Amino acid sequence: MTNNLATHNRDLLLHGLAEFNAGNIEILRDLLHENFIEHSPGNPSGRDAFIEFIANAPVAAARLDIKRVITDDEYAVVHYHMIAPDDVHGAAVVDIWRLVDGVITEHWDVVQPVPDADQLPHGMF
Repeated sequence: MTNNLATHNRDLLLHGLAEFNAGNIEILRDLLHENFIEHSPGNPSGRDAFIEFIANAPVAAARLDIKRVITDDEYAVVHYHMIAPDDVHGAAVVDIWRLVDGVITEHWDVVQPVPDADQLPHGMF
């Protein structure tokens, strides 16, 4: 049996990430709640402050290669390879998004630099 809310959350996040990956930072205005809460150190909370921050952050110019998406009725977890133009290896990123009524209300992330291939016998992804 398919969980419609979990599927909706997955589709919403995948569409938003595809738009963001194509350079449409303004998609965040549709995705984020006005009182969006950011849990990553140094990143601001609030939709407008967060969008301004992200527009000037390295992620805005990076390519996001999505590896996994896990969703339920309240959370979406996205595991991806973020590759900035000046970074050969990129970073492994896990974003955790909390959604309420079809908008993102909170965000947590874990970011890990991808080391040289000889240090990864089983790969990062």
